[in-house]
Amino acid sequence: MKTDQQSDAAVFLQTVSVAIAQLKQQLQHDYEQAYPDLRVIVHLVLDEEETRAWELSLFPHLLLPDLVEAHIEKLNLQPAETKHDDVFAAPQFNEMPMYQPVHALCG
Repeated sequence: MKTDQQSDAAVFLQTVSVAIAQLKQQLQHDYEQAYPDLRVIVHLVLDEEETRAWELSLFPHLLLPDLVEAHIEKLNLQPAETKHDDVFAAPQFNEMPMYQPVHALCG
């Protein structure tokens, strides 16, 4: 039983590590596009904020974009456009069904 829990924890940490690595790569690309002369600084900010995100949560990939954005703003730079529609949800998930109101007669 304990090995199953250890195995599950290892799989979870590996999954989160892969997710944060992919997110960092996307953020690196987005910020390098916005600030091509600041590649080294962008890399340092991402590394620093990744460490901070891991300290704050077991889900650092949820915090990383906001932490990076706040750090970039402290440097008096504008946040880069980092909207990736394909990252968070499938397109059909974002579509909300339209429901028609139902009128009931109570009597």
